[in-house]
Amino acid sequence: MIAVAALGYVLASGLFLMLAGWALLAWRGRPHAAMLCLASLLSAAFFGNVVMSILAKTGSTLLIEGLEILRSAAWCLLVIRIVSVHRNGTVSAAPSARFHASIAVMFALAFLVTAALSLPLFQQDAYTATIRAAVRVVIAIAGMALVEQLYRHTPSDGRWAVKFACFGIGAMFAYDFYLYSNATLFRAVNVEVWAARGFVNAFTVPMVALSFSRNPRWLSGIGVSRRMAMGSTTILGSACYMLVMATAGYYIRVVGGDWGPVIQWAFLAGAIILLLSILSSGTARSWLRVFLAKHFYHYSYDYREEWLRFTRSLSHDGPALSERVIKAIATLVESPGGSLWTQAPEGNFRQQACWNAPTLACEEPENSAFCELLRQHQWIIDLDDPARLPDELPDFSMPEWLTGMSQARIVVPLLLRGDLFGFVVLMQPRSKMKLNWEIFDLLRVASSQAASHLGQQHAAEALLVARQFESFNRMSTFVVHDLKNIMSQLSLVASNAERHRHNPEFQDELLATLKHSTQKMRFLLQRFSQGHAPESPAPVSLDAIVRQAVAEKAGLQPRPSAEIEDGDLVVLANSTLLLRVIGHLLQNAIEATPGTGRVVARLRRRGEAAILEIEDTGQGMSDAFIRDKLFKPFSTTKSSGMGIGVFESRTYIHELRGTLVVDSRQFCGTTFKITLPLYDCEGVSLGTAA
Repeated sequence: MIAVAALGYVLASGLFLMLAGWALLAWRGRPHAAMLCLASLLSAAFFGNVVMSILAKTGSTLLIEGLEILRSAAWCLLVIRIVSVHRNGTVSAAPSARFHASIAVMFALAFLVTAALSLPLFQQDAYTATIRAAVRVVIAIAGMALVEQLYRHTPSDGRWAVKFACFGIGAMFAYDFYLYSNATLFRAVNVEVWAARGFVNAFTVPMVALSFSRNPRWLSGIGVSRRMAMGSTTILGSACYMLVMATAGYYIRVVGGDWGPVIQWAFLAGAIILLLSILSSGTARSWLRVFLAKHFYHYSYDYREEWLRFTRSLSHDGPALSERVIKAIATLVESPGGSLWTQAPEGNFRQQACWNAPTLACEEPENSAFCELLRQHQWIIDLDDPARLPDELPDFSMPEWLTGMSQARIVVPLLLRGDLFGFVVLMQPRSKMKLNWEIFDLLRVASSQAASHLGQQHAAEALLVARQFESFNRMSTFVVHDLKNIMSQLSLVASNAERHRHNPEFQDELLATLKHSTQKMRFLLQRFSQGHAPESPAPVSLDAIVRQAVAEKAGLQPRPSAEIEDGDLVVLANSTLLLRVIGHLLQNAIEATPGTGRVVARLRRRGEAAILEIEDTGQGMSDAFIRDKLFKPFSTTKSSGMGIGVFESRTYIHELRGTLVVDSRQFCGTTFKITLPLYDCEGVSLGTAA
């Protein structure tokens, strides 16, 4: 076993030495050659010292462990350098110098712990060996996290250049993690796993060399995203926490006597519950995000991620837009709540919505000094720094309702086209945050976008109200038109009442006319009723509708007649509206025809359609009038007409998939031809009117 282990370590040392020599000779055009050479030399020195300690049974344990730590640090720094480079070869603005310093501090602490444990002060037993192994586990986790970031955040078209380097370096750290986590758990290094370490590391050299030759500059446009840094830090911190807790639990088990195992498991269960509570805490996540942005990045925000999230928050379905606006702006500063104030119709500003904030019933006058500050200066107010106000407002004081909100921190104005549309009051952030120019600029841009969304919603609501009024006015026009027809019938009855009041037939017609007029007016009132549901289309007998329409006009002159050539014709329609359409056309024909003329409603079947022709011998219409004015609303030749009856009739006929055409000759008469698809007993239309 010793000979096999020595062979593996010799092979690894030789290959890393060759890789260092190649990197040293091929340094031109390769910005990472020096770091690769350093990492390879330290790896060769480490494996060489291990071989010497095996064969000669001599060597300093501290030197070997120190070289191992330096070797791991060099490979981690190489990965960080690759991650920190853009395509143009300049250092990215993502990881700052503090990030590199933190890595250096971690390895320095690891070296100091290892050196301290080698002092005679500490007994070299299983406990100190376990601590040494735990330090190596932390280093291996850090290395794997960095390699994972390198691979994940390399564009897919550039991964061919770095994937073998990721596999090789990742395999080194993964094998170290397995070796030392096993040693930590069992308080002893597995000899077989340790013996194979040289061969495993030797296998990684060709992969690193292949990746180095594929892309000498290793410029992949890679940047460490904040989300990935957050995830990696969380994983690394959790792993370190569980490692410490496992060590403490093992110590409790050893010194706890008979109750040791019970106390150990209770301690580990409590540690896991505590870890889950911390990971699910919004305050803890907020603190970690602020800490990473403050200490490891030049800028506080990943603007691409923030803008995509902000846009998704405003655009996606969910709560009301006003609440989504509060959440989207509050998330930018890690605030857990806020309220939105918008301008009421009378001009003052009221609280429109709130999210995890108190509901207030007060108002802020639109001409107050507070609103003027937001409107004219576009000022974002930091309530924790009231002295930060424009110089021209020395005597400015906050509104009482705002000072009464103990948790309020920031007031963000919402400006739309240069005017104050509203403002958002945000609560204190979850973690301590100092507002600077970067946060103010981001809030200004975000508030402008939010104001645009709110303004668009406000305009859409105003348009909806305008359309409702338009629909109401249009309905009023049709109702007035129907009232005009009813008035005409009642006026005719009133003019004949003096002469025929003792005539029984006239009295019957009078009662029928009054009954019909009452029904029509009731129908008109129902149309105006908000809660009235329109009658659904149903199969109706067309010949019965025609006869009823003709009967209702029987008191007029000339008296219309009905000619039913084909009976039992059924169509799918609203019987009231269809009767109204036929009544309109009959009324127009009667009014256009002298008393000695003739008005006929003729019904027949043609194929799968019903044909209704309303023919009169009246004045007729010119081709120009039919083409330009007949079917347009408010165009008429009658002094008392409104010009919407024919327009309404054709609109409803088209809704029934029918047609309405007119044939007219001046001074000879007019024929309106309605074509409707028939309805069969199986509940489907037999065809579409041609």
